Amino acid sequence: MQRLTISIDDELASAFDRLVRDRGYENRSEAFRDLVRKELGAEQLSRGKAKHCVGTLSYVYDHHERQLASRLTSMQHEHLGVTVATMRANLDPNNCIETVILRGPTQAVTRFAQDVMAQTGVRHGKFNAIPAEVRASRKNSHTEHRPHA
Repeated sequence: MQRLTISIDDELASAFDRLVRDRGYENRSEAFRDLVRKELGAEQLSRGKAKHCVGTLSYVYDHHERQLASRLTSMQHEHLGVTVATMRANLDPNNCIETVILRGPTQAVTRFAQDVMAQTGVRHGKFNAIPAEVRASRKNSHTEHRPHA
């Protein structure tokens, strides 16, 4: 482990200390490491350097939209390589929220998320991806996904 020394103005240091306290970190170092990991992960994703990822896709949709629920379910079945699990809840008589957990090659996961959000009747879609290493498990033949440290 390396030790870094940084200088920041008093106002920024106070704001950072509030963030550390508000988020329940034990110390500044833990908070700083998380911020750096988050930025490095975002950079990998934005530059197309993250080969694999895990993510969540959440969206609100009108379940009265003609065949939309059926199309969404079919899309998930057609992409079993990237869809892991789905949770749906009714928000009101017309709208549902659905969250899909995704994993796999970043390009395929991102494309699936974009395709779902582009469906007529889907509103307020949000996709969140985290770069992840993917390697075959030695215990069995499934693929193991682990977030980057």
